[in-house]
Amino acid sequence: MRLFVYGTLKRGCCNHHYMAGQQFVGTACTTPCFRLMGLGGYPGMVHSDEGRGIQGEVWEVDEDCLRRLDILEGLEVGEYAFEVIPLLPPFDAGPVHGYVYLKPVDGCPDVGGVWNEETTAH
Repeated sequence: MRLFVYGTLKRGCCNHHYMAGQQFVGTACTTPCFRLMGLGGYPGMVHSDEGRGIQGEVWEVDEDCLRRLDILEGLEVGEYAFEVIPLLPPFDAGPVHGYVYLKPVDGCPDVGGVWNEETTAH
């Protein structure tokens, strides 16, 4: 399955070790229907009518990896939802899934279209 990651799971970021053994496919950008919010050390991508493209990476992942990520992302407690993420070409032809943040983001900073741990993790 193809997975879009945009935060701490990206190459060089603190949770990238969760992607061990998976295959990097390429860099990607969503259609402009999301905002990327800083949640204190990690980002949350949320749906927005005033959205922008969010930059990230596409990975080919196996079921074991997905199970670990579902736990990390808090799917069972409703922190994130796992859904198809609309991406710009060349990743617009097939389904690519990802995690969308579900909790309220009032008062959280909008960190732009790219998560960078060094500059936006505070």
